[in-house]
Amino acid sequence: MSEEPRRGEDEERGPGGVHHMFVVMEELLEKLKILDYEEEVLAAHNMKAMSRHYFVSSPYVASNPGEQFFLFTAIASWLINVAGRPFPAPRDDDEPYATVSNILAELRAFGVKVDFPPNKLKAGCGEQVCFVLDRLAEQALKKRGFSFKRPSYPTEAAEEEAVIEDDAELTLSKVEEMIEEPDEEEEHVMDLDALKSRTNHSEVDPSSKPEAILEASVDAAEWALEVERVLPQLKVTIRPDNKDWRIHLDQMHQHRDGITASLKETKGYLNKLQEDLGKTLEKVNSREKYINTQLEHLIGDYRAAQAQLSQARELYQQASGGVTEKSRQLAEVSEELEEVKQEMEEKGSSMSDGAPVVKIKQSLTKLRQEVVQMDVRIGVVEHTLLQAKLREKNNMTRDMHATAPPEAGLQPYG
Repeated sequence: MSEEPRRGEDEERGPGGVHHMFVVMEELLEKLKILDYEEEVLAAHNMKAMSRHYFVSSPYVASNPGEQFFLFTAIASWLINVAGRPFPAPRDDDEPYATVSNILAELRAFGVKVDFPPNKLKAGCGEQVCFVLDRLAEQALKKRGFSFKRPSYPTEAAEEEAVIEDDAELTLSKVEEMIEEPDEEEEHVMDLDALKSRTNHSEVDPSSKPEAILEASVDAAEWALEVERVLPQLKVTIRPDNKDWRIHLDQMHQHRDGITASLKETKGYLNKLQEDLGKTLEKVNSREKYINTQLEHLIGDYRAAQAQLSQARELYQQASGGVTEKSRQLAEVSEELEEVKQEMEEKGSSMSDGAPVVKIKQSLTKLRQEVVQMDVRIGVVEHTLLQAKLREKNNMTRDMHATAPPEAGLQPYG
């Protein structure tokens, strides 16, 4: 189909006509999933699942005509069988035109009107392919008794919207509350600010001052026991502020002191390791020199042996080349010898065999017979020729006598 008629059809169907086959392909895929095509078709042919727009013919969709045509025929034959009509499964050696013609014939048998030629389906993709598979899928669903119904939406009562506070959201007020909450370990820590405010308040309030000297009415031993009991709880701690630069400075000094102490200890270990490595290297060098001096004559012998080996390899290669050349010449001479032997055998067999002589004798006998026959034929031809000449001569003589006038005094001869 040319571009002009296709453009005219798209304009007749409206601006969304170009994308109609995308919608049809998506609906077809849903119907095939309802029919369980993945287990019954794809698993049987060992193929991957189709994409949403597998059979759509578009420049924006990747296409594989051979694979798409085979999968189209496989799904179409399966749908026809599911719909209740026998249809053979496609094979690789089937004629494509005959296969699509049979599929369209089955589609017409279902009562579906088809207004396009079979060659539209040979590409394996396009609007016609989606149309055929969609109609066959509808027939298969009808055969299985499945039908799409309108969705029923449940009626839900209107509920008041409740604002759910997100626990993951950390606000400034929550941070302050978390900071203000005391820890369990610091539950019994004395608050100096409260103690100071209480002392100031007692100093300001004159009614709280005693008028006479107070005398203790508590036993000293009991007081000592009470002091020992509450002494661990009378700890005074000041909460450090991590944002204070003095704390950071103190931490830096502490880390520097720790690094300096660790460096002194580590430097000693490293110096000792360096000395040990230096001594070991010196020992290795001296041992290497000693081994070189002890094995110098062996190294010379080894080098001489290497030189002799290289010379022997060269000689071997040269000899191998000569052997190869001689082998080639031997093969040529053997071939010539075989040819000479074959010729000698043929000549010997021809000399000892009497069949040619018999044939020659038979040929000579035949030639003699043919010569005799030819002589007879020649004699017959000569005789016939002589008779013809004599007959012609008599005729000529008779004609001459008939035309010549008779002379006076002469009697006619005869």
